[in-house]
Amino acid sequence: MTAPYTGLQEIDWTDWIPHWRATLLFISRAREVVLIHKKRGFGKGKINGPGGRIEAGETPKQAAIREVQEEICVTPTGVEEYGELFFQFQDGFSIHGVVFLADGFEGDLGETEEAAPFWVSHDEIPYARMWADDVHWLPLVLAGQRFTGRFLFDGEVMLEHHIEEHSSRLTWSDRRFHLDLHHQETKKSDGLHS
Repeated sequence: MTAPYTGLQEIDWTDWIPHWRATLLFISRAREVVLIHKKRGFGKGKINGPGGRIEAGETPKQAAIREVQEEICVTPTGVEEYGELFFQFQDGFSIHGVVFLADGFEGDLGETEEAAPFWVSHDEIPYARMWADDVHWLPLVLAGQRFTGRFLFDGEVMLEHHIEEHSSRLTWSDRRFHLDLHHQETKKSDGLHS
């Protein structure tokens, strides 16, 4: 089935291919986090974390670090992956995102044409000015909880969401490796592999 969907259960996630692969990275220390006022591009006008699309040849972690450098002029340190986001929009558009948390940075925060960074307390995050899904998973990231989130949107309105919390430290590249192995085994069992 293709968009529009009445719920997440209608989406075949095994064959789902996103239009964009992207990242978000949050720098957090002493119960504060760096957020940005998004000045242009997708999500313009909203509050978010630095991030953007993964370029050809980049790993998600490399892309996340590059985006932070480009958007707020610092290099994040102590970067770890904490989650995956799967967004399906009713118009057919879709995004797969990988979420990272950093415990520090090198350099001085700076405003760019794309973003204006600011520190905010974990208790005062302006969720009303962010994408509707953020309130469901950003607290998990800031608490050190790994997760997978799936979301159905109609424009900027979230219609449905599902969050699954994880205890493992399996990273995106680890999952990709295991998925490739599973795919190879499936081909063998189907008699497609000689």
